[in-house]
Amino acid sequence: MKLLFKVVGLDCAEEISILKKALAKRKGISDLEFDVLNAKMIVTCDEKIDAKMIIAWVKEGGMEAFSWSDREKLEKEGFWKKQGRLVTTLLSGLFLVVAIFFHAKGSPFADRLYFFAILFGAYFVVPKAFRAIKRMQPDMNLLMVIAIVGAIAIDQWFEGATVAFLFSVALLLEHWSVGRARRAVAALMDLTPTVAHVIDVGDKGVEEVEVGTRILVRPGEKVPLDGVIEKGNTSINQAPITGESIPVSKEEGDEVYAGTINEEGAIECVVTKDANDTTLARIIHLVEEAQSRRANSQQWVEKFAKVYTPIMICIAIIVALLPPLMFGLEWATWFYRALVILVIACPCALVISTPVSIVSGLTAAARAGVLIKGGMFLEMPGKLAALALDKTGTLTYGKPEVQQIVPLNGHTEEELLQRAAALEAPSEHPLARAILKYAVEKGIKGERAENFQITKGKGAEGTYRGTRYWIGSHRFMHEMKQETPEIHKVALDLEDAGHSIIAIGNDRHVCGLISVADQPRKNVKEIIQEIKKAGVMQVVMLTGDNKPAAEAIARLTGVDEAQSELLPEDKVDAVERLKSKWNQVAMIGDGINDAPAMAAASFGIAMGAMGTDAAIETADIALMADDLSKIPWLIRHSRRSLQIIKQNIIFALGLKAVFLALAIFGIASLWMAIAADTGASLLVVFNGLRLLKR
Repeated sequence: MKLLFKVVGLDCAEEISILKKALAKRKGISDLEFDVLNAKMIVTCDEKIDAKMIIAWVKEGGMEAFSWSDREKLEKEGFWKKQGRLVTTLLSGLFLVVAIFFHAKGSPFADRLYFFAILFGAYFVVPKAFRAIKRMQPDMNLLMVIAIVGAIAIDQWFEGATVAFLFSVALLLEHWSVGRARRAVAALMDLTPTVAHVIDVGDKGVEEVEVGTRILVRPGEKVPLDGVIEKGNTSINQAPITGESIPVSKEEGDEVYAGTINEEGAIECVVTKDANDTTLARIIHLVEEAQSRRANSQQWVEKFAKVYTPIMICIAIIVALLPPLMFGLEWATWFYRALVILVIACPCALVISTPVSIVSGLTAAARAGVLIKGGMFLEMPGKLAALALDKTGTLTYGKPEVQQIVPLNGHTEEELLQRAAALEAPSEHPLARAILKYAVEKGIKGERAENFQITKGKGAEGTYRGTRYWIGSHRFMHEMKQETPEIHKVALDLEDAGHSIIAIGNDRHVCGLISVADQPRKNVKEIIQEIKKAGVMQVVMLTGDNKPAAEAIARLTGVDEAQSELLPEDKVDAVERLKSKWNQVAMIGDGINDAPAMAAASFGIAMGAMGTDAAIETADIALMADDLSKIPWLIRHSRRSLQIIKQNIIFALGLKAVFLALAIFGIASLWMAIAADTGASLLVVFNGLRLLKR
């Protein structure tokens, strides 16, 4: 079973390691998952373990946890829990300023004021330092406490107080940055209305509305739950979920989604999903879950920080002991320089830089209608070398449409359409639906043929206005023995252009041909060019369609290569070949039929996933709207995210290297080192938060 907990102070990898040490080896606990963004811990355990036992074990480890169901009570209580860090930091700063004033006047009272500046500045640091000693894992809190105590020991009260205050500022900043990212994701939750207007009942909370209930959505209101329009038509602004800038027209029978905005007419809908299962609810859940899938850069930073901190402590000890012992140099001078090195060693800026950037990048993508399922998948598009795409529904709309009508033997287009519509009326085949739709658009009144008879896989026959007609494929026309060389040539030319042929005839001759084809998406050729400009070396179309149709779409879209007549396993083989050549390969499909190929690729992208549960679940990245232009945007966004992460890591490490050298030569002081570290934390946080901007 799974138990959920709210953990007080769960802000970074440091707290995760504490919780793992407290719980991971306990008998009966099989797995631990963490969502730093929501301070959530998920414990998978057997039936013998209960919530009280886990809360007690967490307390033994020096932290505090509550059952997830009690989180609202926890969040409501206590000014100190919410604002304690800010209050102690302000008090520390205030005492420091007053102490400096008295110090400048030569007053002995200054040391007492410095003490209070240290007391408030280290209020949240000292307990964590003791926990670090207890578990024998030195961390940034322990480094700061050693530096402060050392400064007091050599009578450097100003230095100690400054270190305490500035480190308190750094921790407040880290706390704020996680909260900022948390609020950005919470903004997604605010999209969902809390009330639905139930017809014949009145307003009810969305949690109370059951599937099948009829609800009213007035103009200007948000759609409260996923549903199907039963009465009325309107245009819906789907930007909150898909990032689309233009409202989408909706009529009876169309789906609408929670969190979208009804712009025009009042509509009556039948609810199809409850409040916890709407498309928006699933998106929010997956964005939260994405935090546990850490990026490679984030994992590297955490591993590096574990090795780096003990190494820096060793360097500080060597600097403190070696010069006085071997060369007889002054103890106080080299002890002070060792303290400066300890302050420089604080990996605060380094540790905070990556998660803030990752959270910002994931949230910005979700706002743009691109659902990325973790930091690792945020990084991948930036390294993309080759792209495989499905044809139907990805490069094309997936809806066949009539392209040409070719009347023969003295018949007109109108006559041909009338007969085709009458013969296709009972059929549910996509090509038949395309003809019927076109006939309606042309104002052809629907009539049904009599004595209807189907020849499976080939065509059909029926009586229309007293005459027997047949309708079917090129092969069916050939079997009816009425195809002339001229008609055969016309049919071949249309098929070479990627069209499917529907022939209509009677017992005397072929009356005409109708060509139907799936159309490429709008501006798809320009989008493919944009993908290539973004650095993708090869774009390949993989389809189960016939070769002429595939080649026709390839010409219209500008892909580098078209592979046709592929079974699902053939698509997997094609993706594997691309991976062996290019290493980093993505597969874009509908998330269901193309699931094996998407799984075989470095990462899979689902096209038009909004409302399609299987697509959202299958893909590593889901495009919530049918918008391929999000692909070049995604590549650029991923590269920008990677660039910002690298900038932050290089800046944080570079600054530490400079100050390490300055400390050894006695140029850097304690307060300069902590000021530099705090400044670095501030800069990397704001640099990471830049990704939240559109």
